[in-house]
Amino acid sequence: MPQPSAPRKTLGRPPRISREEVVKTARRIVDAEGVDRLTMRRLATEIGSTPMALYHHVRDKEELLVLLLDDYAARTLHRPELPAQPRERVVVAAAAIHEALAACPWIVEVLTADDLMSTSALWFVEQIVDGLVECGLTPERAVHGYRAIWYYTAGEIVVRTAATRRRAAGDRDTYRERVFADIDPGELPRLAEVAERWAPLTAENTYLDGLRALVDGLLATR
Repeated sequence: MPQPSAPRKTLGRPPRISREEVVKTARRIVDAEGVDRLTMRRLATEIGSTPMALYHHVRDKEELLVLLLDDYAARTLHRPELPAQPRERVVVAAAAIHEALAACPWIVEVLTADDLMSTSALWFVEQIVDGLVECGLTPERAVHGYRAIWYYTAGEIVVRTAATRRRAAGDRDTYRERVFADIDPGELPRLAEVAERWAPLTAENTYLDGLRALVDGLLATR
């Protein structure tokens, strides 16, 4: 006698999700594993939904990254009290950007990899450009000045983050340390003079010193 077939299970609809949940889960993935590990499929798995369901909230990964940028800026990028002197206003605004991004280096990776930006951060860009104009630069030169400040800021964070990651990877000397240990004083006397102190010297946080020197150089071309 044939056995009755088991009733077919219905999959039903995936659970309802919100944009807030999408952003929160994406932020958790990025914070733990980096931007490269964030995919729509991975995000859907973490939420317990489907990639198709995510597209009701975000168009693609690029829009998701913009949402992450805005979320991060809204939570951590606080507008500082700005001094009246325009040169110092430029320095304070740029330093605030550096402080916020240094605490979350993956943001710099996103910002430098494409033309994505957080609209919440435009206030800081406005203060830098406006301060440079008030110091005597044309609007066009002020934009170029902002670009130089941004390149310096982003580059400093990327290099410092990579160096920190490298040092944390093991106890052995880095390739640079081995090279500096074998410097020929006859050929490179200045480098030989500071070779033993090179690592701690270059590890010092001199961002503000460099920023002020950069701003002074930009304004010297007025």
